[in-house]
This record gives sequence, C-alpha cells and structure tokens, in this order.
Amino acid sequence: MSIQQQGYGHQEQLLYQARPDHPQTLKSNRDHIHNLCNQHRNQHVRVETLDGETFEGMIMHCDRGILYLRLQATSGQRALSPFSSVILPLVLYELLVITLLYL
Repeated sequence: MSIQQQGYGHQEQLLYQARPDHPQTLKSNRDHIHNLCNQHRNQHVRVETLDGETFEGMIMHCDRGILYLRLQATSGQRALSPFSSVILPLVLYELLVITLLYL
C-alpha cells in the first residue's frame, strides 16, 4: 500500500484497486444481464442476489445497471402500504440468478 503526498500537504492512501481484468469482466456481465432483462420485460421472474435474498416479480425496466422489478404485495403488506405493488431497483452486478417463471 502506498501513501502519496499531494498538494497543500494532503496525503492519499490507496485502500483498494480492482485487478486489471475486473472492470471489463463486470462490464461484460452487466451488459449480458441488461440484454437478458430487456428481452424478458413484463415477464415474471425470481431473482436471487449475491447476499442470498430472493424476490419474485415482473421485470419492468432495465437501465444503467439497474433492474426495476415490480413486486406484488401480499395481503399482509397491503395493510402496511396503500400501494398494491412496489418497484424494487436491483443492481445488476449483485444478481446471482434470474429464473423465468411461467404463471
């Protein structure tokens, strides 16, 4: 780890730097998932994230690395919210699995 002297007496310490191949791999994965999501817009899917969370809903839109998933509220959730559904934004590079559901 290096510490560099900057103007006006400020110092910087590099905490993290991605491997040289990492940005291209992330961009490639993001573009691939983006294309898949746009091809399956308005279809019901199950999405699993890297953190182990699972969501079911309809793909509404995909833009700038974000998937917009419409979640249907259950009867218990409706009492807490005046809305019948919620749009959940999910970051594409945090998605682990997207499964197309046939309802």
